[in-house]
Amino acid sequence: MTTTLPPAPDTSITLPAAGQTRPAAPVHVRPVVRFRSSRPDLLLCFGLLAAILLVQGWNITHFPTLSDDEGTYLAQAWAVQQGDGLAHYTYWYDHPPLGWIQIAALTWLPSLIAPETMTVASMRFAMLLVSAACAVLLYVLARRLFLPRWAAALAMLLFGLSPLSVVLQREIFLDNIAVMWMLLAFCLAASPSRHLWHHFAAGLAAATSVLTKETMLVVLPALLVTMWRHSHRDTRKYAVTGAITACALIGLGYPLYALLNNELFPGPGHVSLIDGITYQMGRAGSGSIFDASSGSHGVFQSWLYYDRVLPLGGLAGAALLLLTLRWSVTARALAGPALVVAILALVAMRPSGYLPAMYVIQALPFLAIVLAGGAASVAHAILRREGNPFGRVLKRRTGSMVPPVVRHGVAGLLAVAAAAYVVPHWYTGNRDALTVDANAPYRAAASWMQNEVTDPASTRVLVDDALWLDLVHDGYKAGTGAIWFYKADLAPAVTKTMPRGWRDLDYVVSSPTVRRDAVDLPNVKAALEHSKPVAVFGDGEDRIEIRRIAGGDR
Repeated sequence: MTTTLPPAPDTSITLPAAGQTRPAAPVHVRPVVRFRSSRPDLLLCFGLLAAILLVQGWNITHFPTLSDDEGTYLAQAWAVQQGDGLAHYTYWYDHPPLGWIQIAALTWLPSLIAPETMTVASMRFAMLLVSAACAVLLYVLARRLFLPRWAAALAMLLFGLSPLSVVLQREIFLDNIAVMWMLLAFCLAASPSRHLWHHFAAGLAAATSVLTKETMLVVLPALLVTMWRHSHRDTRKYAVTGAITACALIGLGYPLYALLNNELFPGPGHVSLIDGITYQMGRAGSGSIFDASSGSHGVFQSWLYYDRVLPLGGLAGAALLLLTLRWSVTARALAGPALVVAILALVAMRPSGYLPAMYVIQALPFLAIVLAGGAASVAHAILRREGNPFGRVLKRRTGSMVPPVVRHGVAGLLAVAAAAYVVPHWYTGNRDALTVDANAPYRAAASWMQNEVTDPASTRVLVDDALWLDLVHDGYKAGTGAIWFYKADLAPAVTKTMPRGWRDLDYVVSSPTVRRDAVDLPNVKAALEHSKPVAVFGDGEDRIEIRRIAGGDR
């Protein structure tokens, strides 16, 4: 259904005394931007996209260090591809499965052509497709929210080239895919066509985002704010109702799946959705980001280590926009993204919650767009001919307005100063991402396990999920030969094959993740204590040790 806008009002003013009319002051209406038909926008957007993909794709398999979370999501995607269920072990409702189902779709062709290449490092290239989609959607959203072309380009560059983005968007995280769907939802909510089906589709995209990573649920109020502001008043109630209904119906598919599998409620002998939610909500918090001794503070500092400009500048931009909602047209247009930043910041600052390192991914595009919007507001205040603070002060003192050359000079100096600060910091932050090989120890460990173990089919190895698929491709039995180390203590299907505990194992590949979490895993801890290193790759805390377990009779 297409909304028909009312006719434009008559802008002339009748003077009753003289019976004449004179034109009213011109009304400046922001033009609707049709991205697909705007050649300048297309050229600018895809030119910037090429630069972003070049930076994000360069050295992508070598930096950052492979993480266990990446390996877990890819292993679960591999299980989907193999038809072995929703996970490589029992699916226990830790996250909705839609995220790694999408990863399975992204990696389907490479795994079909060359199954042995489906490892964490090589499959990172699939994330470039997600990064490309996010960058383009962000540009489209910025233009639909009436940012000028240069500000939309700035938002795209902030999002795509920030060292924080370059590092985190390379990794196979559900958050990256969820952000793509949420950006699509915002683009549909701000559609200039105001079709009702666009708003229904926004609800579907939002539900897909939440089912990809459930923490995106907190962003939905900001999406409704954007839809409310950009829908037509005559059909607003239908648009919002339709979007909420579409989102709720799709979202309810997840608990319905659990109910149909008799896994909604806790019970003996099976996992349940309620148990999964209870675990996620009840996990130990990482403290307050304001407490220097807390884990959350360490995570926050790790974000600032890579980039201070986007997180802190984005927060400042969101605050500026929210504080000027009453006076600024730009602030009102960007109310939704600014609210996203505010909500995510408040959630991150709660004193008792758990703050994972990838949490900031959800905020990155919105930080970028509000920072660009704040820059556009400042530029507008400086460059507009009348009403800016500089002009009012000068006019009171000299009786004349600021000449255009002075206004443009001030704006140019601010832009040069900002670039002089940002570019060197980003160069330093991105240098490691483009040059450092952080994954050489993992590759060497995988090669050793492939070449030095003579009978992988009958060998049992504890390993983190970053290497799990490498071992499976090399002939180790999935699940009980190559064993994700958590499952040696937590999965009944694995522990029942280990009647003697750690003595039924042959090797443990000791990575930083294994060493860190072994404290709470008795079998893993005992395997480390009763083993000796036969090969060590790397040094320090990041070293990978292959340890032969002694004490058994295997």
